[in-house]
Order: sequence, then C-alpha cells, then structure tokens
Amino acid sequence: MTNLVASVFANAANENRAALIAYLPAGFPTQNDSFALIDALLKNGVDLIEIGFPYSDPLMDGPIIQAAVQQSLEQGIKAKDVFAAVQHVAQQGGTAVVMSYFNPIFRYGTERFLDELTKSGGAGVITPDLIPDEAHGWLKSASKHNVSNIFLVAPSSTQERVALVSTAATGFIYAASLMGVTGVKSAQIQIVSDLVARIRAHSNLPIAVGLGVNTPEQVSEISKFADGVIVGSAFVKAVLQAPEINSAVAAVGTLAADLAGATRRIS
Repeated sequence: MTNLVASVFANAANENRAALIAYLPAGFPTQNDSFALIDALLKNGVDLIEIGFPYSDPLMDGPIIQAAVQQSLEQGIKAKDVFAAVQHVAQQGGTAVVMSYFNPIFRYGTERFLDELTKSGGAGVITPDLIPDEAHGWLKSASKHNVSNIFLVAPSSTQERVALVSTAATGFIYAASLMGVTGVKSAQIQIVSDLVARIRAHSNLPIAVGLGVNTPEQVSEISKFADGVIVGSAFVKAVLQAPEINSAVAAVGTLAADLAGATRRIS
C-alpha cells in the first residue's frame, strides 16, 4: 500500500523544496468555514494539512491555538467532524493527518478511530503526548491500517529518546524547535538544526520542524536542512484577526503562498 505521507515528502524533494505543512483545528471557526480555509491552503502551496482534534486540556498549545480550539469546542465539534475535515482534504486532492492528544483517541476507541480515519482518506496521526514506550498497541494498530504514526522529538530529548522515536515513527518525525507551547516564542534555528542532525543519525525518515515557525524568513532557513516545515499559530492568528470569513480565507491564502515560496531551495 502507498504511504501517502511519504509521497508528500518525496514530491517536495523532487522539486528541491521542503514540504509545507499547515495546522488548523477541526470546525474552526465553523465547520463550513474550515472547509473554505482548507481549500485556500491547498490552492496556495500547502502540501499536508494537520487537522486538530479539539481537546479541553491542550498541554502543548499556546493561547492562539487554545482560543481557536475553544471556539470549536463551544460548537460541539466531535470526532465525526474531524473525520469530515479529513475527508474534505482528501476530496480536494490533498493529504491530511490528524493532530490529537491521545485521550480523545483512547475514549473513541483506537481501532474505531483508525478505521474511520482511513475511510475518510486520512494518512497519519500526530500524538504529541504519546511516547513510543507506551504505544505498543497503538503502533500495531496503526501499522495494520497503514496509518503513519508521527512522534515528536524536542531539543531536550536524550540520544536514547531520539533513537527510540526514530525506530517507532513512520511517515515523518516531528522536530519541535523549542521547549514550551505553540505560538509564544520563535524557533531557534541553530538549536533545531542541531536537533535535526541528531535525528538523522538514527533515521532516514523525513523530518519536519514545527513550533515557533511563523515567517517566510524562518521557513527559508529551516528548509535548508529539514524535509518539511510546520506552521500552525500563524494561520490560526490570521483567521482570528480577520473581520469575517472572506477576509480570513484571503489572509490564509496569502500567507500560505508566501510560506510556500520560501520552502524552495536555491540550487
């Protein structure tokens, strides 16, 4: 079976650029409006979309994404809405993964979740609070469903932790550029460059850098050494600051195009 996530990174590499990955919470600012935002992202150079599963205790999310997630929760966004967003991405010819803390998946039922995800055309799951040591059942189920399981590595991760994640992950490895929550501090390029080098010593998987990445300048620098760049808070902030949905769609599209242009490497 074709690994959809691997194909995204292979296509980007063939074009001598990093893959651009964008995060949006499901149902934000409304379910229908989120579909319009997804369309704008895909039309303006985003290669892979992370659909966030809204959760009431988002340990890794900063105030910008927390505000967006709260809007989704207040509308009663559930797992079915997450799968609807994933399906919309697939129907538009894009590739989607779900970003979710593990508790909502566990409560939904891991086998049921993975089954619904694959039926929706989803390619993988990022689980920021799940570590490989405690993920044996999850890894087995994800493999059975041909779903990429994507783990995070942080600058503070030991070599043993990097090696363990590198062995367990499929699809790509998420290199967190800094310690702390999203959308508060900017990525430290040298620190994350060193982290990517440490991961490469253990894995041939693509490596995507996220957290604190907001500008074309950062994307350009990171694209020199990473296989992908993940942007979340900047897109969410553009929506939160827009006076209405048409303005939000335009702002997100413009930002996506600017960031996509910065992923290209100079030969």
